[in-house]
Amino acid sequence: MNLNALEQRLKTLVELHLSIVMPGYHPQEQAFQKIAEAMQKGIQTYEGKPIAPNVYTLLLPREEFPAWKEKRLLDAFLEAIKRVAEEQGLAFSAPPTLTLSEDPSLGYGEMRVIASHSIEKMGETQGMEEKATEPEPNIPPNAFLILEGSKVFPLTQSVINIGRRLDNHIVIDDPRVSRRHAQLRAVKGWYILFDLNSTGGTFVNGQRVTQSILYPGDVISLAGVSLIYGQDNPPPRQDLIDTKPLSPNIAERETIVWKKSP
Repeated sequence: MNLNALEQRLKTLVELHLSIVMPGYHPQEQAFQKIAEAMQKGIQTYEGKPIAPNVYTLLLPREEFPAWKEKRLLDAFLEAIKRVAEEQGLAFSAPPTLTLSEDPSLGYGEMRVIASHSIEKMGETQGMEEKATEPEPNIPPNAFLILEGSKVFPLTQSVINIGRRLDNHIVIDDPRVSRRHAQLRAVKGWYILFDLNSTGGTFVNGQRVTQSILYPGDVISLAGVSLIYGQDNPPPRQDLIDTKPLSPNIAERETIVWKKSP
């Protein structure tokens, strides 16, 4: 199915569903286009079978975010994604999810959609040389970061340092990022993001933070470099204590390096 046909099929299925549960409501036209584009671009092949992305994040401007929090609207899009995939003979690596997040950089009427695969399936389909290690019980399951909308990094360690220096766990080769910019620390099944006195600051959903609990779909900005935090199966909410960062203790590991295109 070409992109236009995929977009029209999504629109038909969503509007049919909404005509029953939300009569008279019509989503933005670009929502169908953006989701169709993200879905088509994210298709991968594993053992000869096409695999559709199963993790979808909708980035919206702050003023439009409340309207999209309607569960019936999200259910309509999610069911349409499942139906279209089935009609096209596409499989999912895990049940698809649809998450919303505010993106302060977007203006009114704008929208971005990021589609990715579950970490386990990504490792298989993209031929990663090193499999993610089995996460400790304290580490959120299937957590990952999407960098600049394209690079996806699985998070499988209890402490993850991010910055420009090569001895960080995730190295971002961008002059805006400090040498030691931020740290992720797993605490009771959650990742906590800490700013390490960076020059350009660390932001979560547009708010500058020194430390912040991360939830699936959160938009992180490291001095303007954008990351999305994702997690296939978020744990139930828990009270958090002892969230101050400990001294970094970098074990031997492979370093993930991302270089900004010139």
